[in-house]
Amino acid sequence: MTLEQSLLGYAALSVLITILPGTDTALILRYALGQSRKHAYMAGLGMITGAFIWSVAAATGVSALLAVSTIAYDVLRIIGAGYMLWLAFSFWKASFAKTQDATVDTPAGKAAIAPEHLGKTWSKGFLSNILNPKFGMFCLAVIPQFLVPGIAPLAMGLMLSVISNLEAIAWFVVIITAAHFFRRWLDGPRFRKIIDRVTGTALGAFGVVAIVETAKG
Repeated sequence: MTLEQSLLGYAALSVLITILPGTDTALILRYALGQSRKHAYMAGLGMITGAFIWSVAAATGVSALLAVSTIAYDVLRIIGAGYMLWLAFSFWKASFAKTQDATVDTPAGKAAIAPEHLGKTWSKGFLSNILNPKFGMFCLAVIPQFLVPGIAPLAMGLMLSVISNLEAIAWFVVIITAAHFFRRWLDGPRFRKIIDRVTGTALGAFGVVAIVETAKG
């Protein structure tokens, strides 16, 4: 396999994985419709950072430790599931906390609800990927298939990671742009409540499935 064939083949496979609905898509839509495009992009940046770390780990063999250690894999999986359940709870809680006019009572009177700090948004995106061992296993299973003789595995892994991250960025741009376009008709406190609850339900479902699969072994 030549370098060109490897990169093109991985790009074709990666794009299919990227557009599959999952926690990434749910979080991006939640921030694009419930907060702002800036928040959605920041969450996407956190996800890409986590994905990059997993790709480098797979290329250097670090992820192999998870593959041979059932306990380590299960522990990380439970932690990731717990994090998703926590996110689900926080989104449902936020949906009940919002008022119809998107304001809160303060000693000085009514005040607009402050948007989430961008650093917190980034961390949520980052943790949603870095605590997902399935993504690590995907990298470990796929990246070695596209290694090219004569090219260092780490360098190859970095190139493949750049490709998948560029595809993820393009996909996030499409999602965020579409969400912003439809937001003019879907904006408002009531719709934000729905988005928070739908996102929370989706993340909660992913978390429960992960726990059930871990329990089954």
